Amino acid sequence: MNAHPRNSLLHAGLRRLESVPVIGPLLASVSGMERATLAILGFVATAFYVFVKVADEVLEGATGQLDRGILLALRNPTDPSDPIGPPWLEEAMRDFTALGGTSVLTLLTILVAVFLIMTRKRHAAWLVLLSVAGGTALSQILKWGFDRPRPDLVPHGMAVYSQSFPSGHAMLSAVVYLTLGALLARTQARTRVKVFFLGSAAALTVIVGISRIYLGVHWPTDVLGGWALGAAWACSCWLLMLWLQRRGEVEGESAMPAYDDADRQPSQARK
Repeated sequence: MNAHPRNSLLHAGLRRLESVPVIGPLLASVSGMERATLAILGFVATAFYVFVKVADEVLEGATGQLDRGILLALRNPTDPSDPIGPPWLEEAMRDFTALGGTSVLTLLTILVAVFLIMTRKRHAAWLVLLSVAGGTALSQILKWGFDRPRPDLVPHGMAVYSQSFPSGHAMLSAVVYLTLGALLARTQARTRVKVFFLGSAAALTVIVGISRIYLGVHWPTDVLGGWALGAAWACSCWLLMLWLQRRGEVEGESAMPAYDDADRQPSQARK
């Protein structure tokens, strides 16, 4: 088989850094696992910083003009109750926003956990469940702490029941979809397949967040904060899983067999 762990996007990006005069020698002195850890920690730190920065601006009330401008730009100037675009677009946005709803994400998480248990990965299943449950609890605690009112500038496109910042839909869709996307990507050796899984997970997260703004149920900074914190949480949990797998305390991901297009049979290594 020609597959090699360095074909991943992460390792491809790190190889480019090796050409940098100062960074290259430093990277050469650490193992692949250490490189991955450093890269993920860097992303987590950046995402947490973005969240803290947005939260600070929200508390100071400095985002009001930007939030209002974006919400009004998505509405008919003569009728704020009418979102821009044809009627089918508003209906589609309601469908998209349901992808980040508690019921849908809970059902999806349970199905994935059951699948992991069926494939004898009980510890991995528990880690997925705990990561999603922890992200949900963190989202609710922050909502109560910030206690930001929902937008009252335009009529809401659907019913809402909780505080506004950070957006629970944006945060939890990032937690669930990015976590599952990363798990699926680790079952594949080909870079383009990894890109597909991770790109699809990111696209779903973005679509859910945009739908919340379009429907007028969240300020744009609510969604931005939810995205940042959700991505940071998902990557932190993913890093924990990698560390536990390295210690043998969580089952590793099983690689799927590659298939030849001609006979649809698992490829065999050729001499």
